[in-house]
Amino acid sequence: MPTWTKKGIQTMPERHYAANLVVIGGGLGGVAAALTAARLGSTVVLAERGDWLGGQLTTQAVPPDEHKWIETHQISPSYSELRNRIRDHYRRNYPLTDAAKNTINLNPGEGFVSGLCHEPRVGALAILEMVSPLIASGLLKVLTHVEPLAVEREGSRLVAVLVRDSRDGRETRLEGRFVADATELGDLLPLADVPFVMGAESADETGERHAPAVADPLDQQAVTWCAALEYRAGEDHTIDRPAGYDHWKTSVAPFWPGPQLSWDDVEPITLGRRTRPIFAGGPHDAETSRDHDLWHYRRILARATMRPSWPSGDVTLMNWPQADYWEKPLLGVGDAARQSALDGARELTLSFIHWMQTEAPRSDGGTGYPELLLRGDVTGTGDGLAKEVYVRESRRIRALFTITEGHIGRHMREDDRSAAQFSDSVGVGYYRIDLHPSTSGRTYIDIDCHPFQIPLGALLPQGVDNLLAANKNIGTTHITNGAYRLHPVEWSIGEAVGALAAFCAEERVSPEQVYRTEGVLRDFQALLNGRLGIMLAWPDEIRTSDRHLASIRVAR
Repeated sequence: MPTWTKKGIQTMPERHYAANLVVIGGGLGGVAAALTAARLGSTVVLAERGDWLGGQLTTQAVPPDEHKWIETHQISPSYSELRNRIRDHYRRNYPLTDAAKNTINLNPGEGFVSGLCHEPRVGALAILEMVSPLIASGLLKVLTHVEPLAVEREGSRLVAVLVRDSRDGRETRLEGRFVADATELGDLLPLADVPFVMGAESADETGERHAPAVADPLDQQAVTWCAALEYRAGEDHTIDRPAGYDHWKTSVAPFWPGPQLSWDDVEPITLGRRTRPIFAGGPHDAETSRDHDLWHYRRILARATMRPSWPSGDVTLMNWPQADYWEKPLLGVGDAARQSALDGARELTLSFIHWMQTEAPRSDGGTGYPELLLRGDVTGTGDGLAKEVYVRESRRIRALFTITEGHIGRHMREDDRSAAQFSDSVGVGYYRIDLHPSTSGRTYIDIDCHPFQIPLGALLPQGVDNLLAANKNIGTTHITNGAYRLHPVEWSIGEAVGALAAFCAEERVSPEQVYRTEGVLRDFQALLNGRLGIMLAWPDEIRTSDRHLASIRVAR
């Protein structure tokens, strides 16, 4: 085994694995890449920093943000399989009412942010079911609790990634013919000396209507540390007052109507002041308005879907504007500053929970909801918060092709009735361009876009032959990342990456050759569309219709 050179010190990793595809990061993109490549017969090693697979769906505890066609055939078959497995888990194991069990599009939480609001823990179990036979077959090896430490590079190729186990410090060399960066922050890019962008580009560079005049690498979307809450009538589950509580109770951002410890926030499109309490009526009032109520916003377990013997109450997922942390960025700063930002995000979430329990105006005229219980069993933690912070923005590759607002934004394409059509499409997606307040003091950017495609060129970095982007690190801008960062699009990106690695190994071609050679590209697209059933273009009735614009404004 060759020695590893790291900062001039010769070390010998204790373990070594080799595969056709090495995937670093076990979020939705990483899982889809590993699953697809292995199902196509490729050997894969998937390395994840935590103990759950699923990223924003599970470890970050965010119910899926999806478009209105998600329940139709207009989505990836494997993403549809994931959604069906989640629903089947509830049908097999939970005491659902007959009505709920027989509902085809079962929504366990009946939350209105998605047609499938579910517990993060159940999402992790469904993903484990999907990869389990591939692990048993030997095609897929999953390593957990490992983080990338260094990258071995020879010229324009990445040879291997060195990972370290956070539990015992053991190092493992992962050698791959192809390497996918599916990390949440694009962690391989600086390690491998791959050119990347972070934060906001300038309008002069991208030509985008909503880009700032001056580029700002530290202009990064707010992160959120989510939490799971149950309402238990008559009980007191008040948590300790966080050390920074007074800061959050008094601090006011210039674009916000007041302190974040309040029912007041900002409506993302109009930027006007909005008031939304946790309960618009009684906590379990079936007539409660679902448009002005935080509890139903991301409710992930609804008592009404269970039989009367069910002992638990409703459980909701707190990913609300009041918990958006925008004071410090995660990228472009030192380790201490990043940890300070992560600590701040946790403290903000805990402060808002304590405020709700003790000082919040109640719908019945009282003060405080001590009945709110943090449910760590739902998020897989001891404190009820998610395992990791919800990340909306990553380092982004300098790609062979970059998607800009001019390609998908409705206002910039006012003379067209659709998004730009890409001949190298490897999948489709749709979501509004949705940017949360940023660490540079910018408020929401929330604008319409058309149903779009995922171009292959956006997954391929400049100057590297075998590195593939498989998360929020693809060739988007700060603006278009706001549409390409959601659950089903991340899955489709990873799916295309896994298929590409398998195809290139089988055909003995490079990813760039697939991108630049028309005949080879068409063969690859035939694999995607034919064998895998992946839609590469929206039907004309969806692609060219403006009717979706008014109906798809969903809460994030």
